[in-house]
Amino acid sequence: MVVAGASVMMGGVIGVPAQAASPETAPAELVDAITAIETAANDQDLAQLMTLYSPDFIGPDGFTRDQYETTLGSFWEQHTDLTYDVELLAWEREGTAFVAETLTTVEGTRMIAGRAMTLTATVRSQQRYENGQLASQAILSEENQLISGVMPPEIMVQLPQTVTPGSQFAYDAIVSTPLGDRLLLGLAFDEGVTATDFLAPRPVNLESLAAGGLFKIGTAPEKPDQRWISAVIVREDGIVIDTRRLNVEAE
Repeated sequence: MVVAGASVMMGGVIGVPAQAASPETAPAELVDAITAIETAANDQDLAQLMTLYSPDFIGPDGFTRDQYETTLGSFWEQHTDLTYDVELLAWEREGTAFVAETLTTVEGTRMIAGRAMTLTATVRSQQRYENGQLASQAILSEENQLISGVMPPEIMVQLPQTVTPGSQFAYDAIVSTPLGDRLLLGLAFDEGVTATDFLAPRPVNLESLAAGGLFKIGTAPEKPDQRWISAVIVREDGIVIDTRRLNVEAE
């Protein structure tokens, strides 16, 4: 399922199957397995959900099966009104196993510092099913957004999905609604996506934004990696926190 980085997780990055077939042709065994996971997640039945995961499950970003279960349980405790929608995009048979590409949308509400924040997350992932259970999961792309307020800022984010090690990249989070004379505060930051990084504290020092958004130049790590790139934009009538996954891959 999905918990989240700075906000959502569902289970590095691997390629899409070269000979992937359309979802309409998927066998009932695969469809039933995906549906069972979706149902257990919507019911927040953690015990039932974990029966659908292989004992040897390999989770995303260094999460062990036990860490994944614990983190997902904490994610559910922190959010209310959670809904999961899992869409099968493509699939491929590998021997007796199935490799599926899915798109999961998660929506819910979380209280942060006494403020209700609405979560919307989309995670595209590749999953391997063996004997009716989820055996492994890798994230292909991820976007999470938390908003709050009467009229939270609408932003347009420009970030490459993949960059090469050591290269520079542009990251823009542009407020698309007119500012008028309202003060705009914000910051941009990046974090790792491992189980250890998940528990690290987040920065809170906001800066005044005179240009209608955040315009940053980042430098990718020197080795292949994955990072969460986040923008926090605060205006008197609302807040938006946008987090996206950046893949650092060798050419």
